[in-house]
Amino acid sequence: MTTFPNSPRLIKGGIVLIDPDGGAVQRIIVLQYNPDTLSRSLQIKALSEGGDRSEALRLTGPPVETIKLDVEIDATDQLEFPDQNQTATQLGIHPQLAALETIVYPTSGQLQSNNSLAQAGTLEIVPMQAPLTLFVWSKNRVLPVRLTDLSVTEEAFDPALNPIRAKVSLGMRVLSVNDLDFDHRGNSLFMAYLQQKERLAAQIQAGALNALGINRIP
Repeated sequence: MTTFPNSPRLIKGGIVLIDPDGGAVQRIIVLQYNPDTLSRSLQIKALSEGGDRSEALRLTGPPVETIKLDVEIDATDQLEFPDQNQTATQLGIHPQLAALETIVYPTSGQLQSNNSLAQAGTLEIVPMQAPLTLFVWSKNRVLPVRLTDLSVTEEAFDPALNPIRAKVSLGMRVLSVNDLDFDHRGNSLFMAYLQQKERLAAQIQAGALNALGINRIP
């Protein structure tokens, strides 16, 4: 398959799992296809209504940002060349689905370790720590997130009932200073994201009051 020499390189979105302590990359999940749409919502963190009127303009922290998107996974192309794609032939898209689903599972090793501690009479067992999850959507958006919702719709199967086409709906909450210690690796990434927003906002052309139909602020 040939491409035009001057065509831009397609950048894909994806998810990166890193060690929250050392920062080592543990897994990179590249989306097979970039979603057509990505929805974001920001819940503003301000002093509640009915409070002191002198505090009406004060923010209590960054907004709670949530992201939703649908990811399509399809093994059709790989199945056209079975000799070159043994995994797709034998397992369909099970590995791709498992890579996403295991983000929201503790590892089997963690579960076995906690069970051993409980059997040994340990009174307090520390909750299991997951890797730091980053949602990467271009160099301008590298976000520490927590998956809040993951649903899978398997749409086609091979003769062995391996799924070969599926749609995965992902819901994520961006982690900020509201969620992490200020010196946490994830918080430094959030601060970089916020600073990038501020730099982008500074690039917009300044507006004029007459464009709003007024000459001055009353």
